[in-house]
Amino acid sequence: MMSELIRLDGIAVTFRGQNVLESVQLAVNAGEIVTLIGPNGAGKTTLVRAVLGLLKPNAGTVWRKPKLRIGYMPQKLHVDPTLPLSVLRFLRLVPGVDRERAAAALGEVGAAQVIDSPLQGISGGELQRVLLARALLREPELLVLDEPVQGVDVAGQAELYQLITRLRDRHGCGVLMVSHDLHLVMSTTDQVVCLNRHVCCSGHPEQVSGDPAFVELFGSNAAKSLAIYHHHHDHAHGLHGDVVDEAAGKLQPVGHAHVHGDGCKHG
Repeated sequence: MMSELIRLDGIAVTFRGQNVLESVQLAVNAGEIVTLIGPNGAGKTTLVRAVLGLLKPNAGTVWRKPKLRIGYMPQKLHVDPTLPLSVLRFLRLVPGVDRERAAAALGEVGAAQVIDSPLQGISGGELQRVLLARALLREPELLVLDEPVQGVDVAGQAELYQLITRLRDRHGCGVLMVSHDLHLVMSTTDQVVCLNRHVCCSGHPEQVSGDPAFVELFGSNAAKSLAIYHHHHDHAHGLHGDVVDEAAGKLQPVGHAHVHGDGCKHG
């Protein structure tokens, strides 16, 4: 039986009177890869911040395994181009890291050759591997990866997802990953969670198929290359993500019972 690393129960977050997350349930177990997808503004970043403990939800609970070690890989890293920062110096910002540990982590992610390079001078794919190495230096039980293939070409994206799977297998850690690349992560993820302020759907990859009812989330063209989720709701969403009664045109509570692509039908 897999041990639970983190569990979110009924999480709700409100900013300036606007509901950003509503009644979100999520759990990640040791050795499990959970991929979070959803449109812009769906609350993915807010959910990640709640997982990391950077944000306190307005309602609900976040349970973490006692003394849980989390390695975080941000979506982007902004470094002043005039700052003299090598890859090694960047990694040594992690407490207790020396050249030997930094080199070992870089070797594990396939980026040993950049250890003495300026951080600003390496490629997008190399930077993502450096960020992954930095997350590993924390010896994490849970890896939280926010768009880990940002700025990487398609071939490099597939390699990075395969690397993440190998790291999971080697370290036995859990992985919570935010991604738009459902077609690339399908072979490596154990659970997919579709978020649009609330959890529209979640399930194992085998629940995803190439149904003609394309994923509205990604648009008709992009969806042709994506696997499709079938799941049921009895509600639709307005332009701002609010739950709408289609017949009456009014807001209504969330229930579950019709099929749509991104986890939600948009008005």
